[in-house]
Amino acid sequence: MAFAVPISFSAWQALLNNFAIEQVAFTGKEMGILQSLREVPGFLAFAVVFVLLLFREQTLALTSLFLLGLGTALTGFFPSTIGLYLTTILMSLGFHYYETMQTSLTQQWIAKEHTAETFGKLIAIGSSAAIITFGLIWLGSSFLHLDFKWLYLLFGGLTMLIALIARFSFPAFEQQTIQHKHMVLRKRYWLYYALTFMSGARRQIFMVFAGFLMVEKFGYSVSDISLLFLLNASLNVFFAPRIGRLISRIGERNALVIEYIGLILVFCGYALVESGKLAAGLYVLDHLFFALAISQKTYFQKIAAPEDIASTAGVSFTINHIAAVVIPALFGLIWLQSHALVFLLGAAMALISLLLATLIPRTPQQGQETCFVRPAQL
Repeated sequence: MAFAVPISFSAWQALLNNFAIEQVAFTGKEMGILQSLREVPGFLAFAVVFVLLLFREQTLALTSLFLLGLGTALTGFFPSTIGLYLTTILMSLGFHYYETMQTSLTQQWIAKEHTAETFGKLIAIGSSAAIITFGLIWLGSSFLHLDFKWLYLLFGGLTMLIALIARFSFPAFEQQTIQHKHMVLRKRYWLYYALTFMSGARRQIFMVFAGFLMVEKFGYSVSDISLLFLLNASLNVFFAPRIGRLISRIGERNALVIEYIGLILVFCGYALVESGKLAAGLYVLDHLFFALAISQKTYFQKIAAPEDIASTAGVSFTINHIAAVVIPALFGLIWLQSHALVFLLGAAMALISLLLATLIPRTPQQGQETCFVRPAQL
């Protein structure tokens, strides 16, 4: 399943800016609205706990994966503003519900001492699929001159096929702990919620505007964007498992501090950059720093009660997307006035995240969720 997700989502993302500008005549305003709509299913991820009253987590993960492929496959056939909005919502519904289930199942099935490395391996597997996807997009657009609709159909169809194969080829795996089937919000998880909220706000700057900068300001083509994504994915295959092992060695607090300091510098670089090659370098660094966000998931696994994991996975995705629903549209308007201001605001968000990360204890566990709680109080 980890291999199947990037086949659709990476293709959708790599083609989006060129498809939106060249065929649907998007400006920053429409792109901001589109990205806000894309985040609505993530904002509604808390509802996953109610869906789990009807379906097992594994079944819901596979169904969501199929919807991700379907939304991607249909995108190129609706080259209009409304059409792109609707296919994006369908694609996003599958993507966000799948990601919620993947996080939940990994935290439930994998021992704590191996979770960071496992998440790193999942990123590497997904990046391998992304490499194949970006390479095929580059070949299809540069040499075969395939239309957008055939590219979207190819990659969306492959994800749907893998989802069907996984549905009928693998057994239903048993869960060790029965999960809550209602929303869970606990005061002792407040730092995790705050980090998750800031992560969602900050990530939109990268997801929405960094790629848009490449196309609008520096004139990157579909082939250029595909090669840039291909480079990112190649580096992830090599670095992501190692980043997972690094987190296990240095701890969540130190890993997040490194990530946020790096992102502050990268966002300031975006605000000032005037060279397309330098912007591409910043984009690659940006992508690598985000792999350190594995630390948030392993931090929660260490402080959480086992029965809270599935419910909190949905709730945390909603928290992650509260700002994400608003920021793309709002910052799309700011973008029309100043590209630099958008990225400087992103640097400010990374600074807030850095301050929050310093509150993580060096050995987080149940009862010691923040540095305000000392071992003597346990």
